[in-house]
Amino acid sequence: MTRRSRTGYLLLLGGTPISWKSKKQLVVSRFSAEVEYHAMASTISEILWMRWLLSELEIPCLNPTQLFCDNQAARHIANNLVFHERTKHVEMDCCFVRERVESHEILPMAINTKDQITDVLTKPLGTQDF
Repeated sequence: MTRRSRTGYLLLLGGTPISWKSKKQLVVSRFSAEVEYHAMASTISEILWMRWLLSELEIPCLNPTQLFCDNQAARHIANNLVFHERTKHVEMDCCFVRERVESHEILPMAINTKDQITDVLTKPLGTQDF
């Protein structure tokens, strides 16, 4: 009804879910990459908090945290330092995500849409997919 997309994430630690969220985005997006990019920024905020918590518990995070995204354009924006007309309205999210990718805290990874388990949090799925 509102044309607002849903952001959903699921954080796994050792294959076990430790944090998850599904929330309607605050703005209407014009491109699917924009939707995915807002979701990436939101997820990265949670990942950073979780990395901080683990470091406080003296569990070091030596490797970048893998962030699975099924949108090729969003992954490209995260890895490409060039701004262009279509990314101006998500510039703050772009800077935030890119900074974390460049610092090697986050590693954007490709995932097949069929294998994206967070779809359970964001889309109405049939019984077969669910």
